[in-house]
Amino acid sequence: MFGTTFKRRALRYLAVLGPGLVVMFADTEAGSITTAAASGARFGFKMILLQLLLIVPLFVVQEMTVRLGTITGKGHAYLIREHYGIGWAWVSLGTMLVTNVAALVTEFAGIAGAAKIFGLPSAPLVVTAAGLLGIVIFTRSYKRAEVFALALCAIELLFIPGALAAHPALHDVVETGIFGAQPLGDRTYLLLIASNIGAVIMPWMIFYQQSAVVDKRLGPGDLGYARLDTAIGSVLTQWIMIAIVATTGATLFVHHVHVSDASQAALALQPLLGRMAGVTFGAGLIGASMLGAFVVSIATAWGFGEAFGWRHSLNDGIRAKRFSALYLVCIFVAAGVVLIPGLPLVSLTIDVEAFNGFVLPIVLVFLLFLVNDRRIVGERRNGPLANVITVGLSIGIVALGAWMAIATLFHPA
Repeated sequence: MFGTTFKRRALRYLAVLGPGLVVMFADTEAGSITTAAASGARFGFKMILLQLLLIVPLFVVQEMTVRLGTITGKGHAYLIREHYGIGWAWVSLGTMLVTNVAALVTEFAGIAGAAKIFGLPSAPLVVTAAGLLGIVIFTRSYKRAEVFALALCAIELLFIPGALAAHPALHDVVETGIFGAQPLGDRTYLLLIASNIGAVIMPWMIFYQQSAVVDKRLGPGDLGYARLDTAIGSVLTQWIMIAIVATTGATLFVHHVHVSDASQAALALQPLLGRMAGVTFGAGLIGASMLGAFVVSIATAWGFGEAFGWRHSLNDGIRAKRFSALYLVCIFVAAGVVLIPGLPLVSLTIDVEAFNGFVLPIVLVFLLFLVNDRRIVGERRNGPLANVITVGLSIGIVALGAWMAIATLFHPA
């Protein structure tokens, strides 16, 4: 009896699986990898505690989007326009668009950087990646697109054996990374805190997961399994971030090697851990960058499609003309920008992640209003704890941003 029940529940979960895992693995994209690698190289294991703590708000925020999607059957942008009008929808979409454009450039910059690891010219790899991502829209199937995304998720798991190869001492990880003193007086460390928060909870994640739940046709009866999908994804994505911090903390930090992007980290690891470690890191970077580019682009197309009433399902494919066109424009414009010679792409990445963190409160305000509105979710409104966590996260980010601005103004580096 127990075995039959377990099998039935496992099959039900597999049917629901996808939106949570994909959005969480996409969260560990090129910018996140760069931020985690730079954190480990500069401060060793210090950022591991933050990565663990961020599992909770990450799950809380994304669970709200799952609840909204399964209960209403409507995407995030659609709900904002429906209940608060087109003006507020533009505020939300504008915030998302700015962060998404910046994020897409970092994704293709990550792919271009990964080419160096394999000794390849960057242009062919960037063009090939853009072509593969463009083909997805022609499949006319949400399920096929999801399988493609889950395959990219699996590639990201390569970061975990990479961390094991670095042999970080468990004692040091626990003592220094979890219970050690935090250098909160260091402005660089605080910027990296903001960058890591921005790298873990990004505005486009809210738009993507809610729309994916709707496109997959999940309903209120699927909510429990969709929450489980989100919880598993929250833990796995943070373990990947911890693996990257541990890898660079056990190697580059010890040898006083600072890096400014993920490809530099991979190349710097090779003399210390061998060619295979760099290749593994590079493969993980390509998978993460392509997944991030797919999710950010499709989230943008879904958001605008919902707000303006366009046909906007992956099941429609190219028949949803404006939806498909916007997705393709996002992919190929970002790829084209990265191929322009001489652009300072590396210097953008950590600043982009920090910017994500600072604009995140705007998106969270809309999310809180929607998920606490009885007209929208009925009795499944937020509990006090979820509201406290989300409001606390927003206040913390705003306070950190204000502190950084004041410190920069009166005490420039």
